[in-house]
Parts: sequence; C-alpha cells; structure tokens
Amino acid sequence: MNFCFPKINWNLVLRMMLIGILCGITITPIQSQQSKVDSLSKLIHKNSLKKGFFEKDTVHINTLIKLGKSYRYVNSDSLLQIAKKSLKLSKASDFKYGIIGAHSLYGDYYSDKGKSANAIDNYERALKIVEVEMNKNQKLDLLNSLAGEYGYLGDYSKALSGYLKGIDLATEVNNKSLLSIMNENIANLYTSQKDFKQALEFYEKVIAINEDIGNEIFAAETFSNIASTYSKMKKFDYAMFNVNKSISTFEKHQILDWLAYAYEVKGRIYLEQNKHKWALYWYEQSNLIHTKIDDERGKIDMLNGISQTYLSLEKDSLAMAYAESGFKVAKNINSLEGQKECANTLYKICKRNSDFTNALLYHELHKKLSDSLSRDDNKKSLSLLKAKLDYEKQKELLIEKTEKTLARQRIIIYSSLGILLILGVIIFIVVRSQKIQKRLNKKLNHKTRLIRKREIQLSELNKSKNKLFSIIGHDLRGPIGALQDLLHLFSNGDIKRNELDSFIPKLKSDVDNVFFTLNNLLSWGQSQMNGSSTKPKNFSIASLVDSNINLLSEMALNKSIKMLNHVEDTPIAWADQNQIDIVIRNLLSNALKFTSENGLISISAIENGNFWEIQIKDTGVGMTKDMQEKILSANSTTTTYGTNNEKGTGLGLSLCREMVEKNNGKIWVDSIINKGSIFSFTIPKEKSSYKKAG
Repeated sequence: MNFCFPKINWNLVLRMMLIGILCGITITPIQSQQSKVDSLSKLIHKNSLKKGFFEKDTVHINTLIKLGKSYRYVNSDSLLQIAKKSLKLSKASDFKYGIIGAHSLYGDYYSDKGKSANAIDNYERALKIVEVEMNKNQKLDLLNSLAGEYGYLGDYSKALSGYLKGIDLATEVNNKSLLSIMNENIANLYTSQKDFKQALEFYEKVIAINEDIGNEIFAAETFSNIASTYSKMKKFDYAMFNVNKSISTFEKHQILDWLAYAYEVKGRIYLEQNKHKWALYWYEQSNLIHTKIDDERGKIDMLNGISQTYLSLEKDSLAMAYAESGFKVAKNINSLEGQKECANTLYKICKRNSDFTNALLYHELHKKLSDSLSRDDNKKSLSLLKAKLDYEKQKELLIEKTEKTLARQRIIIYSSLGILLILGVIIFIVVRSQKIQKRLNKKLNHKTRLIRKREIQLSELNKSKNKLFSIIGHDLRGPIGALQDLLHLFSNGDIKRNELDSFIPKLKSDVDNVFFTLNNLLSWGQSQMNGSSTKPKNFSIASLVDSNINLLSEMALNKSIKMLNHVEDTPIAWADQNQIDIVIRNLLSNALKFTSENGLISISAIENGNFWEIQIKDTGVGMTKDMQEKILSANSTTTTYGTNNEKGTGLGLSLCREMVEKNNGKIWVDSIINKGSIFSFTIPKEKSSYKKAG
C-alpha cells in the first residue's frame, strides 16, 4: 500500500473562503498555540540567569512540568524530553509532586502515541505516590487520564469505574472543573456505544455544572461533543446550533486542538447532509490547524472525512491519498475504529476504480475489524452496565460498611459521653448543691431579718389601724352622737330653745374639732391612695401663713394666745400649695393645743440654700427626746392632750411628714420640756429649672 500525505488544495480552500465571505461567514485567522510555550520557555530561561539559581528547585521543576503540559498537541518530542528531565530532577531532590507530574507527562506522551500500556503504567505509578501524599486534586487528574486511556483500549468497564470514582472524589473536594470533565467523558462513552439517551442525560448534568463554573471554554467543549452526538443521531439542526456556539468560543480564545475538532464535526454534519463543498471547506479548515498541532488521534476522523467528501465529488485520487493517510495514522496509534473506517473508504475507492485485488483486501480487513469491534461493542455495552452496577453495589456496600463502623463508633462515643455526662452531672449537682445551700442560707438569714422587720412594721401598722378606728369611733362618733342626742331632746320638746342656746358654744367647738379631724383623715387617706399626685406651683409663703392664722384666730383668742407672722412678702415657694397649707394648719393647730393661755406662737422663713426653712415656734409644754422621735415617724398616731385637755388624734404630724417629703423637703422638731417646741420644715425655692414633683 503506497502512502502519500496529501497536499492541501489551496485553490479549493480559497474558493470556499470566498463562498464563506459571500454567505456572511467570518473565518477568524488561526494563531499558533506557541505563545504559551514561548512565555513559559522565557520564564525558565529568565529564572536560570538569576543569581543563586538551583536547577533542582521545586519552583523550577513545577514550571518545567507546566511547560511540558503546554507542549502536548504542539510538539510531542519536546514533551518527552521535558518528562525525562523533570523526572530526573524530581528524583534527585526527592520532590514527590514533581515525580507525580513527570509520570503524568510520560503518560500523556505515550497516550498520544497509542502506547496505552506505557501510558497506564506511568499514570498508575503517579497514583501510588498521590495516595501516600493525599493530594486529592492531583488524584482526580490522574483518575481522569487513566480512565480515558482504558477507554482508548476499549476496556469501558475500567474506564467507567474510574470516572465514577473520580466523580465521587470531585464532589467531595468540590472540584467542579473535573466534575464537569468526568461527567462529559462518561457521556462520550455512551455516545460511542450509541446509547444516545444516556449520553444526553450526562451532557445535561455537564451543562448545569458548566453554568455554575461560568467558564465559556468548558461550555464550548461540551457543545462540540453534544454536536457530534446529535450528528450521529441525524439531528442536524441541533448539531449545527451547538457546534457553531463552540467554534466562536474556540476561535476567540485560540484553543486550536478543540477548534480543529469542532471544524471536523461541522464538516461531518455537512457530509451527512450531502453538502459536499461545505463539508470539504470545514474539513480543510480542520486540516489547516492540524498542520500546526501534534494530535494524531484527532487527525483520523478528519482525514477520513476529507476522503469520503472527495469520493462523493468523484475525485478518487485525492480521496485515496487522504484515506491512506488516515489509515496509516490509525495504525500507528493502534486505533482499530480508525483503521476500520479508513479501510471501508479505501474499499469503496478501489472498487469504483476496478482495483478489485485491493478492494477485496480492504473489504476483508474492514469485515474483520467490524466483527471484532462488534463483539467488543457488545462486550463494552455489557461492561458499561456491569461496571455501573458493580460500582453502585460497591458504593452501597461501602456506605453500609461505613455506616456500621460509624454506628459502632457512635455507640462507643455516646457511651463515653454518657459516662462523662453522668460524672459531670454528679459533679455539677454536688457543686450546685453546695452553692444553693450557701445561697439558701444567705437568703434564709436575709428573709429572717426581713420577717422580723416586717413583724415589727405589721405590729405598728396594726396599732395604727386600731388607733385610727379608735379615733373614728371616739373623736368623731362621740361629738356627733352628743349633737344627735341634743337635737333629739330638742325635737321631743325635752329642752327649750333658750336652753339650747346655752349649748351652742360647746357644740360649735365640738363641730370644729370634728371638722378638723375629718379633714386630716381625708387628707391622710388621699395621700395613701395610688395615683395621688403632687402638683407644684409658685405661691407666697407669707399669704399662706396669714390665711391659716386667720382660720385659727378664734381658737387662739379663746386661750389668749398671740400668733405672730414674721414671714416677709418676698419668699416664694415651688410646691403643692394645698399640701403645704395642710402642713402649716396642722403645725399651728398643734402649737395652739400645747401652748398655755397668754402664750406666744411665731412663724418665720429662713433661706437655706435652694430651700426655704419654715419655723413654727411656741412657748408650750415641750416634749421629751423619746416623744420627739415618735411623733414624726411614718406610722405614728400617738394621742396627746393639750393644755385645756384638747385631744389630738396623732394623725396630723404623720400627715405633715408625708406632705413635706412629697414636696422634696424635710421636717424635724426641737423641743425642751416646759419651754416650748420649734417645728421646722423645708420646701424648694422658686426656680425656673424646677419640674413637677411626685
């Protein structure tokens, strides 16, 4: 078999480009991928010139490995040389990640050359080191490469198992890029088995992942593979839509290997529709790129596609050259599928040219490869199903085993936690009990003191209550009862009008006392009610004193007591006038009761800071120290008798204390037996800053 690598038909290419321009199709000029290689080469050279450069430095080795990766599909010989050098340097410096990267480069090189056994050996060597180093992202790359190599060998069972393991790991580490790639590779496996439904389901997953990633190159790669699948399903509109989307992205970013593949897919779509000129145009575009990249496996379908197009155009010599070229490439990389397709094309060409000897040879070769691949396809389909079922079963068993282990661990952990919890609770209870005991003892002592204090208060309140009822019963009911009896006698005619007149002064005195006592009781009751309020305002102290002197003048006249107001007109107070009125009236009334006939009572006002100090001084009987302390206490209702046996309820002074304190003042008494007493209290002075009290 004569092999002749076809020359590019430039006349046809130019003609097809002209048609493309006329039809509105833009062909982006293709630039070499050499730019990435050049930039990395310059970086390595620049670093090597730096002072203290060390070739075994890990940064240098990592850059070298990146350079090797960039040589794939560009220059396989350079890829091999870098793999050797990086492995040597990594071993010399015991750089594990460098050794992994170097073996990965070797695997890529042997994979592209069709030497799957060597490729698998290098990938597995790298995986063993990765398992020790626990780098999950490196493991993902190697699992993907290894599964792809098993796919090239036709061992779809191992390929699918590898991809499924990779998907689980990618999900675990949230590596969405490789999650997309591995799902897409599984879709490609199903496409090769013509299980298009299953393939499209995986492609749908990939599209969703790509949208999440947001990388348009990843999306374009998926669109080109989907286009290839739709072309095999004879759904040409879907195929053309997807391939055009991918081409625009690959041209934009100059992804040459994928662009060559996308052009080949587009050529195949036109060929399947018998649009031979357009098919040839896109196949030639793919061929142009392949002259600039090193991708032997990608050439086979493109060369065979050009051959089939020329065969349909009855240009048998060109068809023969391209078919032979494709067959040779397929044989070099041991691609049985490629050899089968090219052999079938060569059989058709030889048959049409009456070269029956070679036609028979190629026909038999095609049949032999078809039978072999047909058997393999059945095995592959079964392997795919078996691998998936086995993987799912293994996964279920692993999950079950893991759950049992976790359950045992949970029992141990929960038991330990339970023991610790019980011990903790016991310790907590003991400590807490001690603290509670101390706190309870403290509270008990405090409450005991409070109870004792409240017992005393309740006793005093009970006395006050009894006293109040006694006051109401005796001081009010007695005089009112006497008045009632007198009126009853008068109404029955037992006493005459002239006799009644003699009782009037006594009745008036009794009624005045009743009225005064009743007024104090009502004021006291109001002061005890919730909601009673103090309403301060400006008023003249002198005027308030004058009005009370006038009110009590008759009582003073009866005892020949002189009352003097020494308060000037200027003192103005800020307080509740009604409450202070009650205070002054009660203090004057008490002074009158306990001052002997011909005595003297004087009222004065003295400045005391922000307050006026009101003093009511008498020349009365005075009181002991013990009496002074009692009469102004909160619950005091001490009953005393005046100089003419006037009975006091004891309510007045308690009421005075409450009223003064509600107006932010204080009240006190200074007294000497048989010399008299001075009752003093303070009330705020007039000031604009004062606000309402109470």
